[in-house]
Amino acid sequence: MPTLLLVRHGRSTANTAGVLAGWTPDVHLDDTGRAQAAALGQRLAPVPVASFVVSPLERCQETAAALRAVDGPDGPRPAATTDERLGECRYGDWTSRPIKELAREPLWRTVQEHPSAAVFPGPDGEGLADVQHRSVAAVREHDARVAAEHGEDAVWVAVTHGDVIKAILADALGMHLDLFQRISADPCSVSVVRYAPLRPFVLRVNDSGGDLSGFAPRRKRARRSPARPARRSSDAVVGGGAGSA
Repeated sequence: MPTLLLVRHGRSTANTAGVLAGWTPDVHLDDTGRAQAAALGQRLAPVPVASFVVSPLERCQETAAALRAVDGPDGPRPAATTDERLGECRYGDWTSRPIKELAREPLWRTVQEHPSAAVFPGPDGEGLADVQHRSVAAVREHDARVAAEHGEDAVWVAVTHGDVIKAILADALGMHLDLFQRISADPCSVSVVRYAPLRPFVLRVNDSGGDLSGFAPRRKRARRSPARPARRSSDAVVGGGAGSA
C-alpha cells in the first residue's frame, strides 16, 4: 500500500488578508508561503516521491513547484499531475468575502456544527459533503494507480487545500464529516495516510516541522523469513509498534 503525503499549500495572500479565496484566480503564495514551501521541499529531500497530484489553483501549483525543485534521493522529481477534484471547495457567494464578515452569516453555524448539511449559496456553491466525496474518490484512484505503476512501497504527494485535507482525513479516521472541524491543516503542513485493503491508517496529522525521512521505503531484503509478517498489512500493530523510523 503506497504512502500518501497530503500537503496543504503554503500561506497565501488571501490567508494574510483574511478572505475566503475559494476558486478566485491569481491567489498566490506570499513571502512566508514561499519560504514554507521551500523548507518543506528540503524536508522531503530524503523521500523518493513517485507522483505529485496537485489542485489546479495557483497557490497549490506554486507549492508543488517548490517541492519538485529539490531533487529526491533518486534525482529529479517527476512531473506533476493536476486534478480538479483536489481543488478548493466552491464557496459560491461566499468567495472573496472577509472571514470576519462570514462569521456573522446564519450558515456559519451550520458549517461549524453540522458541516455535512452545509451547501454554500449561489449557482456555483458546493456542499462540503460533495467536496469529501470527490476528494476521497480522487486520492483512492491515484493511490491505486501509484501502487500499480510504482509498487506497494511507493510514496506520493497530493498538494491541496485545508478543507479538502480535513475531509479526506475525516474519512480515513472513520469520522463523520460533522466532526471534521476538530482537525487542523495549517499552511504547508503534511498529513500522512496509507490505504490498506481493510482500513486506512492515519500516520501523521498537521505536521509542520517533523522529520519525514522515515516515510522513505526501506531497502528490500533478498529474503524474508516466512514466519515474519509483511511490514505493511491491514492489521494494526497491537501495543502501537515502534513507529515508521
